[in-house]
Amino acid sequence: MPECDHDCESCALNCEERGAQEIKKLEQNEGSDIKKVIAVVSGKGGVGKSLVSSLLAVSAKKKGLKTALMDADITGPSIPKAFGITEKANAIEDVVYPVSTRSGIKVMSLNLLLENDTDPVVWRGPILGGTLQQFWTDVYWGENDVMFLDMPPGTGDIMLSAYQLLPIDGIVIVTSPQELVEMIVEKSLNMADMMKVPVLGVVENMSYYKCPDCGSEHELFGESRVDEIAALYGIKNTARLPLDPALAKACDEGKIDEYEGDPLATVQAFADKILG
Repeated sequence: MPECDHDCESCALNCEERGAQEIKKLEQNEGSDIKKVIAVVSGKGGVGKSLVSSLLAVSAKKKGLKTALMDADITGPSIPKAFGITEKANAIEDVVYPVSTRSGIKVMSLNLLLENDTDPVVWRGPILGGTLQQFWTDVYWGENDVMFLDMPPGTGDIMLSAYQLLPIDGIVIVTSPQELVEMIVEKSLNMADMMKVPVLGVVENMSYYKCPDCGSEHELFGESRVDEIAALYGIKNTARLPLDPALAKACDEGKIDEYEGDPLATVQAFADKILG
């Protein structure tokens, strides 16, 4: 156990010191009314977290909910690309307004503020965490039934800032079928437990490929263990998403909110369970 430096903002442990210095959640600004906040997390990169975040937002919007999507993966923002957003966010003095997708989902991403989408974000942790805070305090989100946070992979600075400062109602863990998945899921579960945030469900992406000719399912990345792991940790809601070339094409063309297919139907059923 490292020696305590009494700086609770840089630590995730729930100790007596933290109890005496409880960090207050950030207040919503006068231009925002967000009813529920759900973070989409993953223990490692490359598992399709941004894809699942986007599909959850699309599902919520189709459900008739006023929906917002914050691209909190500051150094690797990909949400605007998936929705085909090319315009920049409008800022008036100290107020920033999100950009709406064609279907009406409100989006904020660092790429909507950068002059060029391909400019690298070479910032240290405190600045990244500060950007996340500003996405909450300085953006006028308007009225929303639910906001999804597309979080960066792992359990680093931005994740800690989000848990400590934002009123997160629950998390969705995105994973894949590889053998090391249980360790990765457990890391996310342990951090959520430390920060007293409920786990709403687990989504296993790239779970299988369905042959378009014979209809048989092939588990290309190993046997699915999502239900086994969910049962082990007492997680009620799970979903398995197949590899779908049509979905990949929709993301590449910026048309994810126009996509219709089995993965969307699966996410819609999952969203019904976690949103009620």
